[in-house]
Amino acid sequence: MKVQDLPRLRNIGIMAHIDAGKTTTTERILFYTGKIHKVGEVHDGNTTMDWMEQEQERGITITAAAITAYWKDHTVNIIDTPGHVDFTVEVERSLRVLDGAIAVFDGVHGVEPQSETVWRQADKYKVPRLAFVNKLDRVGASFDESVQSMRDRLAANPVPFQLPIGSEDSFVGVVDLITLKAYYWDGDALGQAFRIEEIPDELKDEAELGRMQLIEAVAEFDDHTMEKFLEGKDLTEEEIRRAARKGCIAMKMVPVFCGSAFKNKGIQPLLDAVTWYLPSPLDLPDVVGLDPADESKSITRRRIPDEPLTMLAFKIQNDPFVGQITYVRVYSGKLATSETVYNARTGKRERISKILRMEANQRQEVDFIEAGDIAAVAGLKVVATGDTLCDPKYPIVLESLDVPEPVISIAIEPKSSADAPKMTKALERFENEDPTLKVSVNAETGQTLLSGMGELHLEIIIDRMQREFRVGANIGNPQVNYRETVSTASKAEKVFERETEKLHQWARVVIQVEPGPQTAALTFESKVGKDKLNDEMQRAVKAGCEEAVQVGVIAGYAMTGVKATLLDATVDPERSEASAFKIAAGMAMRDAMRNAKPILLEPVMSLEVLVPDEFLSNIIKDLNSRRARVNNVGMRGHLQEVDAIAPLSEMFGYTTDLRSVSQGRATYTMRFAAYEQVPDSVLQKITGGGF
Repeated sequence: MKVQDLPRLRNIGIMAHIDAGKTTTTERILFYTGKIHKVGEVHDGNTTMDWMEQEQERGITITAAAITAYWKDHTVNIIDTPGHVDFTVEVERSLRVLDGAIAVFDGVHGVEPQSETVWRQADKYKVPRLAFVNKLDRVGASFDESVQSMRDRLAANPVPFQLPIGSEDSFVGVVDLITLKAYYWDGDALGQAFRIEEIPDELKDEAELGRMQLIEAVAEFDDHTMEKFLEGKDLTEEEIRRAARKGCIAMKMVPVFCGSAFKNKGIQPLLDAVTWYLPSPLDLPDVVGLDPADESKSITRRRIPDEPLTMLAFKIQNDPFVGQITYVRVYSGKLATSETVYNARTGKRERISKILRMEANQRQEVDFIEAGDIAAVAGLKVVATGDTLCDPKYPIVLESLDVPEPVISIAIEPKSSADAPKMTKALERFENEDPTLKVSVNAETGQTLLSGMGELHLEIIIDRMQREFRVGANIGNPQVNYRETVSTASKAEKVFERETEKLHQWARVVIQVEPGPQTAALTFESKVGKDKLNDEMQRAVKAGCEEAVQVGVIAGYAMTGVKATLLDATVDPERSEASAFKIAAGMAMRDAMRNAKPILLEPVMSLEVLVPDEFLSNIIKDLNSRRARVNNVGMRGHLQEVDAIAPLSEMFGYTTDLRSVSQGRATYTMRFAAYEQVPDSVLQKITGGGF
């Protein structure tokens, strides 16, 4: 892509809470841009972006899918992301490489729990966004309340650029507050045809006020616009849009649009807004990475093809026809087929055999890609999500991804000896594709454990394994991934000494453990100088500590939030070597952790239940029986909203139970919140009273 074409490129994602209408909105975008010629529906299981069998059957998005569309001389690369919390890493890795996003909100419910999660993820990666209030044709929908919920729950600065014409069943179009024109869609033309007319008389005053508020909100982002506004002069449409674009790209405001994707209303103005307000690659700051040889040194790359190649691998997927493919975002430079790239993490070079433009699950082979592109490459043998791929002559490391720890596990075993190698192959592939999936073997029982982000996450993996690899497997009941930590400080001194005929080893260490940051399993610090303990031995002590926290002292669960400090060490010049210090450190750590009042932690979930009034007491009674803490009960539209914190161990099977106590009329969302200390009664059950 030439530099002069980059201003007309948009890399965007569609993000939202589950069932807010992301995939339906994307389907309409593809239809109106001419990418597809027949509109698919989520409930019919025939949408372009939800191509997996599991997505079509469940009517949800599981994996992020990419596609390229064209609108009014602009190229728009679109990634449709999942809304379910179990697949939040799909959103995380998509937002990491996108330039802008459309946040879709349900016009009935406004901001929902997963809306908050994806909004925070977009904040973390500094992704400018538009808001689209969807489903305004539904009973109980309110554009104003949805916008207010963005202010209240997201601490955002939403600025309406449109007003709805009519509400619920009578919703027929939108008012554009910049042009002060009304847009009406014809129901029998699948929304392709729309009329632009004068604003209805009953909305004129509200539209004039809305336009003034819009101008007042955006004028501050452009000096020329602000000057004309303060002088009381009329602003042109172009001046208003220029100021709004600056504010949107600076993430100081969020333009808000409205419509009904299912009823084919409001999508074309939303596409115009993508081209007007969301950034091209050239609108964003230069890419900053680190020098792999010296990570204290930063390197800057401009987002143009003339710079050295810099790409981020953000997703790995197995294609039935091509084999393993790696989705990449090209930040700078140009890549051609058969060229060699350098993986900054592994330190190895690999040759690119194919470059593919992905169209959901379809692919088109191309000769090259360059700055600004999102595509897939084949030929990489050793690659992981978050790896930086670059020009071998100009190595650079980009910021990787934050991957949450799994909170739930199941035991899995092959049904027959013939299934065993197929199961191993399938699990290896899934673990490589999905960084939130962990496969491990319990040292005591020999069981293979599959750990993930929730029951649905693991259910999908098992389903895929049975369908794609035809593996028969026996599945155990879900188990909670508990953690252990220390609650006070303790130190231990250990001398390791071993003599054999050929080997004499000796090492002495003094290590203190204490509570540390909960965000890390282990934080290590050494107060012993390198003149006393060389670099190799210091690394060995740290490795011994890291190994020790893998198995806790209460029930064998991994430790978290532990700080270890090496206070003293003694070296025997004749007998001391690194391996002896590793063993001594591990022994000292275990002793110190045992004496530091260890506690068992359990994952607790943030829960939000929407329920009609008459079933509220049933819901709260049921939650109380699950050791839940109800934090707040309030109204959300015509429903009661219950916010609670509940232990994951008590929430298995909640979907069925909730349906039972509410006659199927309540819905809920649940996401991981934190680790908390388990009550004594639960501790006794887990340990058998042995600790």
